[in-house]
Amino acid sequence: VVRMFAITGGFHRYFSHRSYKTGRVFQFLMAFLGQTSAQKGVLWWAAIHRHHHLHSDTEHDVHSPRHTGFLFSHVGWIFSPQKNTADYSTIKDFTRYPELVWLDRFSHAPAVLLGVACFLLAGWQGLFVGFFLSTVILYHGTFAINSLAHVVGKQRYVTGDDSRNNWWLAIITLGEGWHNNHHAYQSSTRQGFRWYEIDITFYVLKALSWVGVVRDLRAPPAEVVMGEQRLGKKVLEKVAHELALSFPIDRISEEVRDAWAHRPAMPTLDELRERARQKRQQAAARLADVHLPSLPSLDDLKARANEMYADSPSLDDIATRAHDILLEAVSTRLFDDTELAAGS
Repeated sequence: VVRMFAITGGFHRYFSHRSYKTGRVFQFLMAFLGQTSAQKGVLWWAAIHRHHHLHSDTEHDVHSPRHTGFLFSHVGWIFSPQKNTADYSTIKDFTRYPELVWLDRFSHAPAVLLGVACFLLAGWQGLFVGFFLSTVILYHGTFAINSLAHVVGKQRYVTGDDSRNNWWLAIITLGEGWHNNHHAYQSSTRQGFRWYEIDITFYVLKALSWVGVVRDLRAPPAEVVMGEQRLGKKVLEKVAHELALSFPIDRISEEVRDAWAHRPAMPTLDELRERARQKRQQAAARLADVHLPSLPSLDDLKARANEMYADSPSLDDIATRAHDILLEAVSTRLFDDTELAAGS
């Protein structure tokens, strides 16, 4: 439990997200205690985690169940040289401390010291139960946030990824199970946004703030907690692409091609191709104007957005952008197909 707090309150909420402030001594103590968990160095851990948030549940994410499967996202990625190489340029705010750089270089030293201490205090049983068994349990608690928390649970907020809230994971991991909350506002010290969401890590940090060990604990704005804040451009674009791709674009393109061929009043595909050559967006605009039954309407996309995502003031914006993406994708396929036909 103590080492879990060092991971959640130290490695994650402090070193990865800077969600509160503390002094240099406590900073080093949290890094040292966290490294007794044998999860590599503090700088490596934080850099990997920042990369995860930058690319959450995309093909670039180091541990996404959506793209690499559950087992790989849980533990397999650790053994992959392509996945577990940290970009230390993302952690420059901490690489300026030589003691953290030294600790990260000798990443297993704290864990070895803890193992030796367990053996000296309680013999072989102490080494097995107190160090090896508890370390394995700690591993799976931490790894469950990378895997289970992106598969099992509920999504309260639209975050552009698969992060979920899971109450029993929150108990096991001292509050990390409120993962969708965390992805909605990553810099919050408190991850259990509601009063009934148990977040033991936050409670401990709050108590430490009363005695001055930590300070400036960051909290989510009220509009974030209530789900009233509009999505940023990056998340909106990501979700809109996901919504557009939930429709069978290839099949829709075929149906549009067939429908177009039976509408003599409409320009031919060759004429459309010529327009698109001059300005590709004209093809999508023309498709939007003709109201072919094969094409999902904006209302269709709004309805699906309501089915797929949590309530958000940006759902109409998502549907509108997804509609544009869908039209662009269909017009591109028509353009490419007619160009191939002309070439043959």
